[in-house]
Amino acid sequence: MNATRKMKFSILIGCFLIAIGLSNCQKGESNEEVGMEEQEQVVDSATIRSAAIFAQHCSSCHGQQMEAFADRKWLHGKELDSIKVSITEGYAEAGMPAWSALLDSQQIGELAQYIRTGIENVERYGFTEETLDSDTFELEDITVHLDTVFSGIKSPWHMNWLPNGDMLVAAKEGELHRVGQDGQSVQITGLPVIKSKGQGGLFEIQLHPDFEANGKVYLVYTGLKVTDGDSLGTTVVSQFDFADDKLSNEKIFFEARPYTKRNHHFGGRIVIKDNFLFVTVGDRGDRDVNPQDLSLAGGKIHRFNLDGSIPEDNPFYNQADAIKSIWSYGHRNPQGLTLRPGTDELWSHEHGPRGGDEINIVKRGLNYGWPVVSYGINYDATIFTSELEREGMESPVLYWVPSIAPCGMDWVASDKYGNWKGNLLVGSLRFKYLDRCEIENGKVVKEENILKGIGRLRNVEQGPDGYIYVSVENPGYVFRLMPIPSM
Repeated sequence: MNATRKMKFSILIGCFLIAIGLSNCQKGESNEEVGMEEQEQVVDSATIRSAAIFAQHCSSCHGQQMEAFADRKWLHGKELDSIKVSITEGYAEAGMPAWSALLDSQQIGELAQYIRTGIENVERYGFTEETLDSDTFELEDITVHLDTVFSGIKSPWHMNWLPNGDMLVAAKEGELHRVGQDGQSVQITGLPVIKSKGQGGLFEIQLHPDFEANGKVYLVYTGLKVTDGDSLGTTVVSQFDFADDKLSNEKIFFEARPYTKRNHHFGGRIVIKDNFLFVTVGDRGDRDVNPQDLSLAGGKIHRFNLDGSIPEDNPFYNQADAIKSIWSYGHRNPQGLTLRPGTDELWSHEHGPRGGDEINIVKRGLNYGWPVVSYGINYDATIFTSELEREGMESPVLYWVPSIAPCGMDWVASDKYGNWKGNLLVGSLRFKYLDRCEIENGKVVKEENILKGIGRLRNVEQGPDGYIYVSVENPGYVFRLMPIPSM
């Protein structure tokens, strides 16, 4: 058994032993059979058991401290009985499995109470702008201060800059804002109809390389169609004219058909490289169908000309039944895409399930393996594949176990952060930090987790001024990392 197989075997055995331990915890005496002091210990044990279950099964999606529950609209209510139903039955359309096959009624009841208490704490103790504005982080090589650039929205997914230095902020809830250098913001009008539900919404805006001459921009978002009363969505890329804080003349380049009711795994990152536009599309929650089928758009990275046409040198352009725009395939949910400065290397990262988040160097026509190979397991701790590698499928540059829930990535190309130049920065939704990766010969040789506790970090970009900007969500902020000179 090679080292990687041993690692996955150990992970799976560990999950199995945890599950057995949690199950055995349920075999103690009932509250009626013990005294008051012992009852208090049972209550404490229930909390410990539930915390372990939440950390094992729930935190990769909802956050270690349940921060994803903040300001949430609850489909079936957030009272105790409603939470029990949610855990028992799941939400298939949102990608949440039913847990009744793994957890018994007592475990579900205790977990629901644990979550109910956590919701109260999240709602009571959310962080504030005043606290974050004064945050300073002493890191390995540098000290940085967080400077608040923009706030007042829920989920800022992406930042970009106009030639005059104004910042564009795309908010998941379907808003686009222009933030002037004086800090004043204007909401852009003329956006398309966007389905902002679950993981869907407005993802990103990119400027045409000749924007100053032609005024054209590209948006990637969740498009909406209503069919037989059902609200359907998919990943859409469109080109617009942009002038006077208004979008107009939409030209849809790409719709990752089919539209479905599933509200997760849209991908939604775009990069313009050598006058080509690359866009990521997640597997749309259809793991066993989309990623490996070249006749389907999901689970792929696609490549277009800037006018929306498809380059004839795309790898599957002449292959019968294949979608001509596909550049690479076998992806789960890529929410990071960036061009390495000074090279033609396109780097991406994608979410695994429980474990198996990946960083990849994306190359023409290659298969990145999902779901045939993976370092992850199902959210309910079952195994969907025992393979970590297979001939003809690319292995990741780096993988994370447990999952950090990566989102957003960019390179440090400026000299403002000393030894950081040439490093890759990756946001973590789950652990609320920025991961700084040192790269040598195409491999990650060292990681430093920085800005710990900043919030669910959704995006990171180096601005034209050479500073690093990060966005966090719920509540939404855009921060600039200001280096503090050593004394």
